Amino acid sequence: MQVTVTDVEARLGNKGVVLYIADNQGTHQGKLRIGQATVEWCEGKKHMGNGKKIKMVDFVAALNAM
Repeated sequence: MQVTVTDVEARLGNKGVVLYIADNQGTHQGKLRIGQATVEWCEGKKHMGNGKKIKMVDFVAALNAM
């Protein structure tokens, strides 16, 4: 996967930040929305709001558990 973000500061608005994720060949894999309170993964062509959601505190706890 190719995702590169460096030295970026962003304030999350009501809709958050959406990252479009593609594999190394450029094939679209899905969208990751990072909001103030939730993180949402929309695999493939799913629309925002229909993806898998997790509370931000649970997302951070899962990352810390790795």
